[in-house]
Parts: sequence; structure tokens; C-alpha cells
Amino acid sequence: MLDVGCGDNSPKIIKKNRPDIHYVGLDIVEHQPVKNHHESTEEFIVTDSTNFAKKIFEQPTEFDAITSVHNLEHCDDYPAVTEAMISSLKDEGKIFISFPSEKSVTFPSRYGTLNFYDDKTHKNIIPFQKFTRLLEQRGVKIIFARQGYRPLIPFLIGLICEPFCRLTNKQAPLGGTWALYGFETVIIAEKI
Repeated sequence: MLDVGCGDNSPKIIKKNRPDIHYVGLDIVEHQPVKNHHESTEEFIVTDSTNFAKKIFEQPTEFDAITSVHNLEHCDDYPAVTEAMISSLKDEGKIFISFPSEKSVTFPSRYGTLNFYDDKTHKNIIPFQKFTRLLEQRGVKIIFARQGYRPLIPFLIGLICEPFCRLTNKQAPLGGTWALYGFETVIIAEKI
């Protein structure tokens, strides 16, 4: 598994839940300090924002699964990063991608990011239709795609907590605020 933009916690969480997976994490060194990733991953690759797509392209076509969770909106060239991920994916391999919905630019500001512009490191508003076409043009079949993803249980948590969250400028637990507003775009696809 290749985790693109893995951050600091993903390696530990994935390996704790699935110790059988050969996990490769890739992230930007200036994004955050590397903290004992060697303890939880077989391989951890650090790079800078200029060489991010290049580092992914350097990976062999060997991954059964690739995940990119809230990474593309931070990239200098998200189409190149997307193409690099697809090139590293085996045939019939699966890819999970999430990023802020393009509609999030109209959402209220909230601590922990609800409006796209709340996070000053966001660089790309990713158009849903254009992005899904990019995937399909590169030989990837969409299995699941939702702009403004609203899973039921987190949505209900967000609905119940929203009056309090609005007053305190906080997020509801378990992604409730994001689900209530439909902050995330979520895509699951397979390379064919």
C-alpha cells in the first residue's frame, strides 16, 4: 500500500489495524517533522513539494492499493500527482482519494477547516467532474464517487451537534460537521 501525503498518524494507524500490509508512506518533509516512522512502516519517503509527483513516479508499478487523503488540495501540481499515483498502481489495484468539495468555498468558516480557505496551505480547488474525467482518461474505473459526501451516522452527529458547534466555532466529533455540510469529495476507483 502506498499512502500519498500520509502525515504523522496514518502509518501508525494503518499498521496497528493491518500489520500484514507492506506499507509505504510518502510525505513532504517541510510539512511536518518525521517522528519515528521507521517504527511503524516498512518504508517512509520524504521529499519536498517541488519533487512530490516525481517521487511517486519513481515508485515501481507494484501497489495493490493507494490512498491519498486530503493531500491533492495541497499539491503544487495535483494532476501530475494523480497521474503518478495511477502509474504506481497495479492493474486491478484500488485507489482511494478524498479532498474538499469545490462547494466548500461557500461554507462558513470553522476551526479545524470547514470553508476551503480556512486552511491557508490549500492550493487547489479540485473540480469534481474534471477530476473524475481525468481518472477515467487514465484507465481508471470509478467504483464510488461522491461530491459532498454525507455518510448517515456522522451526518446525524453533525446535525445534533451543529447548534453547539456553531456557538463554539468547533467541529462535531467523528467528522460530523464535515458530513453535515458535505465538505469532502470521496472517490474509490480501480485501475483497469
